[in-house]
Amino acid sequence: MEGPLTVEPLRIANCSGFYGDRRAAPRELLEGGPIDVLTGDYLAELTMLILWRSRGRDPAKGYATSFLAQMEECLGLAVDKGVKVVANAGGLNPAGLAAELRALAGRLGLTVSVAHVEGDDLLGRLDELKAAGEPLAHLDTGTGLAEAGVTPVTANAYLGAWGIVAALEAGADVVVSGRVTDASLVVGPAAWHFGWAADDWDRLAGAVVAGHVLECGTQATGGNYAFLHELPDARPPGFPIAEVAADGSAVVTKHPGTGGLVSVGTVTAQLLYEIAGPAYEGPDVVARFDTVRVEEVGPDRVRLSGTRGEPAPDRLKVAINYLGGFRNSMSFVLTGLDIESKAAMAETALFDRLGGREQFQSTDTHLVGRPTPDPSTAEESVAELRITVKDPDPSKVGRAFSSAAIELTLANYPGCYTTTPPTDATPYGIYWPTLVRADLVDQTVVLDDGRRLVIKGQPGPPSDPPWDAPNPSGSAPGPPAPPTSGPTTPAPLGRVFGARSGDKGGNANVGIWARNERAYRFLVEFLTLEKFRELVPEARDLQVQRYELPNLLAVNFVVVGLLGEGVSSSTRVDPQAKGLGEWLRARVVELPVELLERQGG
Repeated sequence: MEGPLTVEPLRIANCSGFYGDRRAAPRELLEGGPIDVLTGDYLAELTMLILWRSRGRDPAKGYATSFLAQMEECLGLAVDKGVKVVANAGGLNPAGLAAELRALAGRLGLTVSVAHVEGDDLLGRLDELKAAGEPLAHLDTGTGLAEAGVTPVTANAYLGAWGIVAALEAGADVVVSGRVTDASLVVGPAAWHFGWAADDWDRLAGAVVAGHVLECGTQATGGNYAFLHELPDARPPGFPIAEVAADGSAVVTKHPGTGGLVSVGTVTAQLLYEIAGPAYEGPDVVARFDTVRVEEVGPDRVRLSGTRGEPAPDRLKVAINYLGGFRNSMSFVLTGLDIESKAAMAETALFDRLGGREQFQSTDTHLVGRPTPDPSTAEESVAELRITVKDPDPSKVGRAFSSAAIELTLANYPGCYTTTPPTDATPYGIYWPTLVRADLVDQTVVLDDGRRLVIKGQPGPPSDPPWDAPNPSGSAPGPPAPPTSGPTTPAPLGRVFGARSGDKGGNANVGIWARNERAYRFLVEFLTLEKFRELVPEARDLQVQRYELPNLLAVNFVVVGLLGEGVSSSTRVDPQAKGLGEWLRARVVELPVELLERQGG
């Protein structure tokens, strides 16, 4: 009797982690070696606001124009190689992008079938949804959208993978969508290729994990990686590829000869990026990150396996943005001695000239950096005072504010100067994350010939709103870790542990991981909620959630509200919390000498 047929893995590459990523990436992936599917992730919460402003200037836009430029350079190459292209570059106008791609294919003399997926845009349906009993309550506060009295400018549900599956089944060579989850760009092609069912929970969950690793491009291949000394050279990393198998497992790799590194560390770092607890909820499946096994299976080859999946919840996440008003910032450079006194002098003089702080809806000041003692260079002698004002009236925070700052430069503290000339006010948006019943949101696939395929929204098992859930302190803890013994010495936490951090609306997460079991036992024992708040003083008065992920040798923290009302409105120096993990790694703590000697290895 013949054995079972062997189904080759599907090679899915990702050429973009954000709108503005490396322009040459699609060509690099198409020319660098064999792939079956080329994906690109172009959307983030902030990107939707950027695309809204783009569409306001030109109603025909609202999509990621860089994707169209990339396709002009290499769509023919993708067709020649039989590579499918799947991207969420449609943003707020996937139909417009699909039409431009068809026109592009015509100019290039290519026969290409283009489909787009829509249904995520709920802006015109908000009243209907509220009438259907959906409060559109803020995920962190529970406040209903109607109570807030705001006017949204974008509202997009995070769709799943089945629209992409239907488009590929209908013969599309290129599929563009609006707001689907980042992982759906991998789940869709995999489910299509292997013929997975909607309840193949473990397979779908495995593809979600692979998609999560790929979604930020080169962050999986050494980009932004904590342990710089492990990188083989200083070349830009190659973009990642997931060889997804029929059972949902995957090997993460990159093309031979490209820069960067694929290791257990680089993949673990990306697994911890912008997550919360072990149950990673998506529109198609809940992937249990506490079941993922990560193992090196060859040079630049890391296998992800063992992922268990559970039915998706009955609600979809929705990202709403509304205009918060206008803002402006100016930075004063402070040099040498008496930094605090100089900062106070500039701040007082500026607001006196402007008629007082109460003239503005909100004001914020940050003193950034401190001069080193006995500075040997000019750069070592400076700090910056950043002053930000916000108001619904752009005239208050425009040139009236920034010109007043410039007028102080010859009439204030010694050495006074600013980093920029007078600037105009800019609008800022506020992010409102919420949920809506999944069965109220359908996906529609539009094909070349105008046919529309509707994928009905399916309710999952009932789920409680997150604001009703208790604040977790850990996930399924096992036996207590044995106490750490032996001598300790003061050292930066990052000498042993890696970290990766990022933003989700107004919240920030930072995952910190060990590279061996002994170091992990110390990490779990040492880095409690209380210790985290001590090391990150900004989190002292905020809700902090802590999750243990023993299979990844990691602990993840979510700091609720650290970024205020989201990236666009945040006044932090690091509004996306990209450097939060490196700040934590730089904190000096008492570390066991044994762990330092092993260097985490």
